[in-house]
Amino acid sequence: MNGKTSRRKQLFLFRWKEYGVGYLFMLPWLIGFIAFVAFPVGWSLWNSFNQVFITSEGFKYTWVGLNNFRRMLIENNAYPIILLTYMQEVLLIIPLILIFSFFVSLLLNERFPGRAWMRALFFLPVIFATGQVIMELFGQGAGQLPFVQDYKLDVILREYFNESTANMLLGILGKAVIILWYSGVQILIFIAGFQTIPKTVYEAVKVDGASPWESFWKITFPGMLPFIGLNAVYTIVDLFTFPLNPVMEIVRNNMFSPTTGYGYASAMAWLYFAIIMVLLGITLWLTYRATKGRGDVR
Repeated sequence: MNGKTSRRKQLFLFRWKEYGVGYLFMLPWLIGFIAFVAFPVGWSLWNSFNQVFITSEGFKYTWVGLNNFRRMLIENNAYPIILLTYMQEVLLIIPLILIFSFFVSLLLNERFPGRAWMRALFFLPVIFATGQVIMELFGQGAGQLPFVQDYKLDVILREYFNESTANMLLGILGKAVIILWYSGVQILIFIAGFQTIPKTVYEAVKVDGASPWESFWKITFPGMLPFIGLNAVYTIVDLFTFPLNPVMEIVRNNMFSPTTGYGYASAMAWLYFAIIMVLLGITLWLTYRATKGRGDVR
């Protein structure tokens, strides 16, 4: 027994000598993570199973179990509809952002006069259109396309589609400028990804007689699959935390409502968070499957 204890102590001292400095460097981050991330997340999860009242003595908790989730999904008809509608919009906007940023980055990767200025131009919206700025721009109608009203597209869509589909398509058209404003980081990542593909590979297939179309599908696109997955993850997180997100707005409204409160709003937020995590998991799984046969480092 003493021998095992001695070996464990020696192993602990060895690991501390090897990794102790690294653990010390991680300590400030670990303290900040526990204080500002882990504790608030855990507290919100606890709130979702309670009915929370604010009294003169502070917060009062009443355990209700899954009742908040039942009320949210069964009794409250507005939240599921808003959540489903926004999910449909985002699932259509994400591919559009990825396709747009991919082909713009493909053009910006070529050599032409003023390339650096063009790259900066596409990245400028990332700097300016953030937070309160983008909320103000959308409040003034800067995020909408004028031809939607000019050509009565809203009337045409409502004539040929049902109400929910028409609202979804109109919502996408109303946020079409987001495709431009929210593509800067993706373009930058794609450009960096193009730099990882050796030029010699293109020269070799060109000597073999491959056309530009064939080199794109055989070399460029497979080589960019990890970066497509990375941009998909980034875009999902970016759009689901969009300042004008109607789901987050209804969560905030219920948080300060006397009839619902923190517990009910926390249940809404956790359902929303679970859906986001499922989408991220599917995206990472698809990226893993797509790059598995290529032997990429994951």
